[in-house]
This record gives sequence, C-alpha cells and structure tokens, in this order.
Amino acid sequence: MNTPPIFTLCAADPAVTALLGVSPVRVFMFGMAPQNVQKPYAVWQLVSGAPENYLAGRPDTEQHIIQIDVYADSASQSRAALAAIEQAIELQSYVTRYGGEDRDSETLNYRSSMDVSWHTYR
Repeated sequence: MNTPPIFTLCAADPAVTALLGVSPVRVFMFGMAPQNVQKPYAVWQLVSGAPENYLAGRPDTEQHIIQIDVYADSASQSRAALAAIEQAIELQSYVTRYGGEDRDSETLNYRSSMDVSWHTYR
C-alpha cells in the first residue's frame, strides 16, 4: 500500500507552512498529534481504500480516502489552515466531502474537517 503524499505537499507549500510551521510542518498521520503540540495543526487518517484491480495483471494504482482534521484556538485559524491544505493538495487529489466543524468541550479546540480521495501509483 502506498501512502498519499499529503505531508510532502503540505511541507512544500508556503501558505500551509505559514500557518502550520516548518521543520517539520504540523501535519500528523494516524489521526494523532503529539501531546501539547502547538496549534494550529492538522491530522490525517486513512478511512478506506482499495487497489485498482484488473482481470489480468497486478494493480498499478490505489485509491485512498483520507480524512483531514485541523485543530486550532479559533474557528478562523482552523478554517484558514484547512483551506491552505486544500489548495496545496487539490491538484493531486479530490475533496469529496467537507466534514463537520465543532469545538471540543474539554480542550476547547476548534476543528474543521474534509475527506479527500487520492489515487497513487504503485
């Protein structure tokens, strides 16, 4: 299974790094961020996926559905960072759903979300 290059694209995009930092950019996989990480930050996780199967031969591509969530101290920071990520990745992926927005009752973090369909070559 290939991994969509979300981190690479975000780390190379000036709008994303302006909001999510550099060395490294605050985009974390498996839907988890380190404890006490600086905000805003983004997490992503694989929701589903499958190889592009053929009757003859091995699959040469895979589809991945990933969920991206941005957490921030304010709604405007969360929305701005999600929009920057969308701009950074949308030439290689497709947004399939803008997810919910909410505020965590315990941490008071704001969250904006989207789902992305991504095809990668093996």
